[in-house]
Amino acid sequence: MIPIHPDSTRGNDSQGAANGCNGCRDSPELDIQFEYAYQPIVEFATKSIYAYEALVRGSQGESAASVLAQVNDSNRYRFDQACRMKAVEGASKLGMTQLLSINFLPNAVYRPEVCIRSTFAAARKFNFPIENIIFEVTEGERVQDRPHLVNIFKEYRRFGFQTAIDDFGAGYAGLNLLAEYQPDLIKIDMDLVRDIDTNVPRQAIVAGIASICKRLNIRVLAEGIETRAERDFLLSIGITLMQGYWFAKPGFKELATIPESAWC
Repeated sequence: MIPIHPDSTRGNDSQGAANGCNGCRDSPELDIQFEYAYQPIVEFATKSIYAYEALVRGSQGESAASVLAQVNDSNRYRFDQACRMKAVEGASKLGMTQLLSINFLPNAVYRPEVCIRSTFAAARKFNFPIENIIFEVTEGERVQDRPHLVNIFKEYRRFGFQTAIDDFGAGYAGLNLLAEYQPDLIKIDMDLVRDIDTNVPRQAIVAGIASICKRLNIRVLAEGIETRAERDFLLSIGITLMQGYWFAKPGFKELATIPESAWC
């Protein structure tokens, strides 16, 4: 896909603000200090790193919760924009050649064709390929307007980005969202992965999700893998994209690596 630069879409920045994108114009300066940790997503079939997920941390490595607790209606837009730019900058400076997965806040996106411009600017500035960026949204976030989220996803795909639904099976939308939009990736919630090797209901649910996604041409990624037994069951039902402490913890301001023992 050839990326479509948002400058070629309708309107300009001032027109966007005039048409209701007041977050671009009226948001206060951001007063939240944060950094990123990067956790690998592996492709077990090739024993390689498929992507890294950029995970928000405090400036000294504090938890994501400590940072997100500072986000409110007045700074959500600025924070979302700053996250995208810092994630791309960090990935580029660390020499990342794999895909980069960035979480976004759908309730902070007013008009996707306008709000995406900072991501394009960061990609140009730091020479990071647009086609290597995945935008993911957690299914657990209570989206105020699901048609708006679907429109965001469709616009991001039109611009050349990949899309993903995180924490699938744990949130408010579930199969209804999947019926309206089919992302490139589904990330199965870690609560469904935990002890899946011994839990028959979880086995049935995850196998069902994998079967549905195969028919819809969606790749499935299992996150939160912590044991060899969990890994091996997921492999047995055809899931080869994986993420979790079994492979590597997030690397604070660095790209975490995979120990050889994780593949055994």
